[in-house]
Amino acid sequence: MKKGLLFFAMLLTAALVLAGCGSSSSSSASGTSEITIGYFPNINHVPAMVAKSEGYYQEQLGDDVTINYKTFPDGSSFMDALKTGEIQAGLVGPGPAMNNYTNGADVNIIAGGSTGGTVILAREGSGIETVEDIAGKSYITPRVGCTHDVQFETYMEERGITSQRIGGDMIHQTGPPATYQAMFETGKVDVAVAPEPWASVLQQNTGAKVIIPADEVSFGTTLPASVLVSSGKLIEENPEFVQKIVNAHKDATKFIQENPEEAKTITIKDIKETTDQELSQEVVDGSWENIGFTYEVDAEAIQAFGDSSYNLEFLTEKPDFSDLIDTQFID
Repeated sequence: MKKGLLFFAMLLTAALVLAGCGSSSSSSASGTSEITIGYFPNINHVPAMVAKSEGYYQEQLGDDVTINYKTFPDGSSFMDALKTGEIQAGLVGPGPAMNNYTNGADVNIIAGGSTGGTVILAREGSGIETVEDIAGKSYITPRVGCTHDVQFETYMEERGITSQRIGGDMIHQTGPPATYQAMFETGKVDVAVAPEPWASVLQQNTGAKVIIPADEVSFGTTLPASVLVSSGKLIEENPEFVQKIVNAHKDATKFIQENPEEAKTITIKDIKETTDQELSQEVVDGSWENIGFTYEVDAEAIQAFGDSSYNLEFLTEKPDFSDLIDTQFID
């Protein structure tokens, strides 16, 4: 191949890689590429909201890259978007990342996002005062086998109480956390396994009682509540691009740690725009007490969580997550 043609082919390959090789990324005639970052409208995902507000991805990736953001109600829809190329990176609970990895999905955890934030609450009038009272009651989580679901079911299984899915008597329902208040108010569910800020919303707006606090639920102080993920394909083809994604995420995390009040304001605005629900300062302040923000990843906690997912029959084979976590971008 002539040198000129070889150089052109190299440029074309680079442009395709920058586009993320997905359906939502493209290169225009002017050379502008796109990337879409996914996240949830939960306080565990504040680093994405801050990065969006402060323009950290734009700073790292440059003005010739168009940055898009897409929110998701649960990990299943997020992972579908990552697998189809609709998004190239983003924040998701470790549960969906692990479950999809064990099923052969091309996903890697490239940084931590947050820790904590899962609270178990009982509806006022449900008759639930203690953990033992939850037996035979209905509970709601975002999805079957999601991070919050595994945390709750692990805690309950250790006390001899399980769901109908594995022969017990707890009745499982699923739904977006933003709908939990309505579910409590109509009496359609007794217990909510709620990520923040929705746990604090339930406390403030419905008088819900905390039965298992965030620091007592299984893996509550060690497991990442959210992780930054991307595809192994993108990591292999353009590690420098992925490094810039992680750098932007690290900048956002540092901003949260150094400017908590400004980060709270950004959070309130972003969740209002996404869910049309405006959180009070009291709710956000309460949520912040249950959550920590870090880009570090506890690999041992993730493996222990995966082992529990297998024991609870969310996974058909005992997992090995030694290749799921790629720490080269945060080391």
